[in-house]
Amino acid sequence: MSNFLPSLREAIARWWSEFTLQTKLMAAATLAVSLLMSGLTFWAVNTIQQDVRLNDTRFGRDLGLLLAANVSPLIAEDNLTDLARFSARFYSSTSSVRYLIYANEEGQIFFGIPYSTAEVKNSLTIERRIQLPENYGENGETPLVRQHKTPDGEVTDVFVPLNHEGKYLGVLAIGINPNAIVVASSNLTRDVTIAVFVSIWAMVILGAVFNALTITKPIKELLVGVKNIAAGNFKQRVDLPLGGELGELILSFNEMAEKLERYEEQNIEEMTAEKAKLDTLMSTIADGAILLDTNFQLLLINPAAREIFGWEDQEIIGKNVLHLFPSELTVKLTKPLYQIAAGETLQPEESANQNQKNAVIDQENNNYSPAEFRLSLTHPKPCTIRILLTQVFDQYRENVRGIAMTLQDITRETELNEAKSQFISNVSHELRTPLFNIKSFIETLTEFGEDLSDTEKREFLETANHETDRLTRLVNDVLDLSRLESSRNYNLDALDIGQLIEQTLRTYQLNARDKGLELSSEIEANLLPILGHYDLLLQVLTNLVGNSLKFTPAGGKVVIRAYKISKDNPKKLSKFAWKYPILVLASMPRIKVPYLIASIV
Repeated sequence: MSNFLPSLREAIARWWSEFTLQTKLMAAATLAVSLLMSGLTFWAVNTIQQDVRLNDTRFGRDLGLLLAANVSPLIAEDNLTDLARFSARFYSSTSSVRYLIYANEEGQIFFGIPYSTAEVKNSLTIERRIQLPENYGENGETPLVRQHKTPDGEVTDVFVPLNHEGKYLGVLAIGINPNAIVVASSNLTRDVTIAVFVSIWAMVILGAVFNALTITKPIKELLVGVKNIAAGNFKQRVDLPLGGELGELILSFNEMAEKLERYEEQNIEEMTAEKAKLDTLMSTIADGAILLDTNFQLLLINPAAREIFGWEDQEIIGKNVLHLFPSELTVKLTKPLYQIAAGETLQPEESANQNQKNAVIDQENNNYSPAEFRLSLTHPKPCTIRILLTQVFDQYRENVRGIAMTLQDITRETELNEAKSQFISNVSHELRTPLFNIKSFIETLTEFGEDLSDTEKREFLETANHETDRLTRLVNDVLDLSRLESSRNYNLDALDIGQLIEQTLRTYQLNARDKGLELSSEIEANLLPILGHYDLLLQVLTNLVGNSLKFTPAGGKVVIRAYKISKDNPKKLSKFAWKYPILVLASMPRIKVPYLIASIV
């Protein structure tokens, strides 16, 4: 038993703790109200019962006084026959009287109804009923009332002194049956109190059940629906057959969910269409385009960017782009990306090359000029790219939401720029040669014209004229840069290589003579015409001979040989190459460099 009570208390405490605060408050309020109402009911019914008992007491006293006034003369005359007759008639006519007992002044019973004479004389119970306080007869002037309990209820005993002409004759004991109303009211008090207590709890329980079925359940369903709507599940519906305001609320909720679902479908269609447009636009952009978030996760990339980095067959959306870039690009862009994501102005290192431009932020207008980087990559294919980094702001242009990268493959552009620079350098060099030759012949004619024969003068003038024509053609080539852009397509004709060599020798004869050099040619007989461009081949020969004269010491010899290559006569330098730097044209299938100087072997 000692272990049972603590276990019971723990079980009750655990059971009570499982209820919500609202349920606990409701239970406490219900208990308080039920106890209060039961107490009020008990008090009201008990008050009514006491009033009824008081009325019964008054009735018994009055009845006893009336009966005593009628029987006192008979007792004084000792007329027991009339006393018995009168008492019997009175007893039979009054249903509320339970018994009548007469005792003399000594307290001895001499008559009683409904008891027989033997019962009156021998019954101890009857004697105990009329036991009165001492000296009651001498001092008793008013009836004495008291109650005693019986199996049928509480009986009221009324003791009335019998006095006749100032003489005390004895006492009359009248038993009044319990009033049916009083008996019923006693049971009623108990029943009504219990009924009120139970009814209050029943009403609360029924109210809770009704509330759960008609209010709480729909509200919970609505709460679940609202949570699903907030989570993006616009297909949520509440199907409860309710009317009234709650039913209208459920109907409005379902209409709202249906509209949100249609709106979501419409938005999805619009977003899909816009994404398709964006994908189409991105795919048509020749430059590479990459969109990153502030954590450098790849959000969008077009095919051009995939091709630059070799990502055509890789699933890279959502990955950190710093883990995907080639190592040299990752090293180059890590710091700038972090600075741009933080909204800072890029500060390039002092050792950075001039191809890097820092980003500038206009704080007043919140405008951002992109940062530019140029980098040569070796993987997946050798190329040179230009990278532009631009911040992506929110709609208020206050917070950085991402980074846009624009990639331009400038490999061809770089090659063209280098080719143009080389071309201009070559042409500049070539322009000096005919100008120098023209000036040399004109100065010779001016200074030594009287010493020259007419044939030499005419030869000098023809050479100057040829050099002027060649200079004109070179200038036209410089102006016509489209040939450089169009893969250098030239019209080739059948040419006599010997004529080209002789023209070159005539041009540089004076220059070779001034430097003390011997300039000659060795041309194999019966050479077939070659397919080429006259001006360009003449330009090549001019470069070769000019450089040879420039780097050959005084007293040297420069020989231009032209011969057919065969198995018996393979490509090799002249046998004179050991002594002098010899430039051999016929042994070179294609001249790829602007200047070629044959070193001594």
